[in-house]
Amino acid sequence: MSHTQGQVRVRFAPSPTGSPHIGNIRTALFTWLFARRHGGVFILRIEDTDRARYVEGSVQEIMDSLRWLGLDWDEGPYFQSERLPLYREVAEKLVASGHAYRCYCTPERLEELRRQQEAAKQPTGYDRKCRYLSDEERARLDAEGTPYVIRFAMPLEGVTVFQDAIRGELRFENALLDDFVMLKSDGFPTYHLASVTDDHYMGITHVIRGEEWISSTPRHVQMYQALGWEMPVFAHLPMILGTDRKKLSKRHGSVQFVEYIQQGYLPEAMFNFLALLGWSADEDRELYTREELIERFDLSGVLDHPAIFDGQKLLWMNGVYIRRKPIEELTRSCLPYLQEAGLMPSEPSPEQIHYAERVIALEAERMKLLSEVVPLTEYFFRETLEYEPKGVRKWFTQPYVPQMLEMLIARYETLEPFDLQNIEATTRAVAEELGVSAAQVIHPTRVAVSGRTVGPGLFEMIEVMGKERVLKRLRAALEMIRSGQLAMAEG
Repeated sequence: MSHTQGQVRVRFAPSPTGSPHIGNIRTALFTWLFARRHGGVFILRIEDTDRARYVEGSVQEIMDSLRWLGLDWDEGPYFQSERLPLYREVAEKLVASGHAYRCYCTPERLEELRRQQEAAKQPTGYDRKCRYLSDEERARLDAEGTPYVIRFAMPLEGVTVFQDAIRGELRFENALLDDFVMLKSDGFPTYHLASVTDDHYMGITHVIRGEEWISSTPRHVQMYQALGWEMPVFAHLPMILGTDRKKLSKRHGSVQFVEYIQQGYLPEAMFNFLALLGWSADEDRELYTREELIERFDLSGVLDHPAIFDGQKLLWMNGVYIRRKPIEELTRSCLPYLQEAGLMPSEPSPEQIHYAERVIALEAERMKLLSEVVPLTEYFFRETLEYEPKGVRKWFTQPYVPQMLEMLIARYETLEPFDLQNIEATTRAVAEELGVSAAQVIHPTRVAVSGRTVGPGLFEMIEVMGKERVLKRLRAALEMIRSGQLAMAEG
């Protein structure tokens, strides 16, 4: 298949060595966008040959993260651990052609060699001892059953050159590259052998991966040439740094992708944000739909310098997408957080869902994360309130407040319909009769019905809470003031 004329085929090839991080998923997103932009095939390949670093459950987390973001794969998942005979076949083919050799050096010898090189302040690396063994020596070692690895025989001079779709021409001195291990003594391949073999047999046309793999690419180029295989296009994505231009870590926010899901980021917001993390459509805008990103994405827009992960920008973007969501959808997304906090039952009734929708509609403007629904709205759902001490101190100690609460209780009890217009008119009338400003009634009433000094509009809040709940809270506040429990409420 000609890479220049055939269908685009790309792969996301994570190692299941832990929970996927932001960089992994950004690579998957760029690769997926490239496939969709060019009507190509997106393949999921699990590179699980490093058994020592394999982490149980990480494959599931990888797939769950991709599904959550809407990155559907067309083929796979393929598992490299199930393809071992193929890698051995390729390695033996390279041995037979003289491009690779069996290395019988023990781990102890290699460790001693490293110590000597470090002591002499020399570059560390294999000294190619087994590259120059005679046929007789090889036959003897094989006859003795000596364990071996297979190493690739890198050219000893000259330059390996390849074109990177993002960075242009890259050149590497062959003399500085050692004879790397392709196949380990346990029969498992290293990344170099498995990746090149699979990319060839899976017909991969474009290898899109992080820039940490640039130094491996000259080795891969040499393998392609030795095997007579057509090379894919290489594209190495920029690394991701924090706003302080240091490697991304916990101090910049979460690193593991699953944590962002748990905190309540929306897939649409994360998709938009990650797409702009090292790529630009060269337009003066930041909000894109999935379809717009597919239409615009190409490797020519990928930056050749580090991308900056700005957690505040992601938070802002998530807030924008929350406010754009229809309230029914937003409520469905918030429901698991309310249930986990014990604010909603596991199987809520239609009436309870409707109440939650009305509550969330009041607070959506202030939400930046789905998880914020709990602290923002819990007072709408709880039977008993926790009062903010500063609100109690400032308002419940005012001499007119007991009478004000009595008047509100009496008026609200007979108020029909109990709607926004009537609630506002009645509340303002009480202020007028007491000879105080509307604010002097609104603020203590807010504390009485919500326990808080800040929140959505009071009249909207009272309407959503409903007459029964509001009257119960006004009576509880009045009882607290009359019984001298203010000190207790103040904390």
